Amino acid sequence: MYKDYPSAYQSSKGSVLDVDKEFYDSIRESKEKRKLIESFEIPIRTGRAWKVKAGQVFRVTAPKGPQVGDFNIWNANDPRERLWASRTRQLQGSHVSIYDRLWSTLPFMRPIVTITDDSLKDYGVDKHGGRIHDLLGTRCDPYINRLLTGEDFDHHCHSNLTRAVLPYGLTEFDVHDVLNIFQVTGLNHDSKYFMKASPAKAGDYLEFFAEIDVLCALSTCPGGDLSLPMWGPDAQDPISVCRPLGVEIYELEPELLKNWKQPERSPYKGNHGLALKN
Repeated sequence: MYKDYPSAYQSSKGSVLDVDKEFYDSIRESKEKRKLIESFEIPIRTGRAWKVKAGQVFRVTAPKGPQVGDFNIWNANDPRERLWASRTRQLQGSHVSIYDRLWSTLPFMRPIVTITDDSLKDYGVDKHGGRIHDLLGTRCDPYINRLLTGEDFDHHCHSNLTRAVLPYGLTEFDVHDVLNIFQVTGLNHDSKYFMKASPAKAGDYLEFFAEIDVLCALSTCPGGDLSLPMWGPDAQDPISVCRPLGVEIYELEPELLKNWKQPERSPYKGNHGLALKN
């Protein structure tokens, strides 16, 4: 086993990485005072998009048992600002849980949501090195599927997300690298990406606080709970292990938000070393 090594991006007191845990704890511990304003289920092998206002909370739930969900998120008022999965991996980790944040792309570079609760927070690291709520991998898509299998399939997560965002004026080109909710992944001894069966049970959830107005989209992965292989010699149609996902959106008490401020975009105002000619 290799020796541990410190992370590259270290937080200091008062920095943008120094999370106000007391504030997010107050949100998590005041569930009885929040108001449910919308809830819905996303059927198997489909996708749906929805908006959440800054200062609201939303949950992704597993209402009927284990199911992986591929999640995209944008600034609802400017979709050029969206989840930057690779920077989030560097700042937070390859897998996320309570107090971790999803960060947006350049030049915006700010947290767009913060995780406030996670019913699977104690999953930890399993015997294969797997962890839950994955940022290592990306969505399944019909293009790689065609290359691997020689067949077309129109309900991979990339396609589900594409259909989901069309009513909001977005296209396939706006779909981006995902957060794989309820998905257990890791790297094996050959440094190859692996996926394992989701441990989620009926009633499990991952909860987010919206730092800005956001547009979210979620695909119920066609691989279901990932307990059956989708590619390779033992591949089979995993529709038997597909289940819906749920979404709940909550309004918080104004008192909870009295000292909260939306994060500003990065204040960098340089010109990237470019000099203007007279």
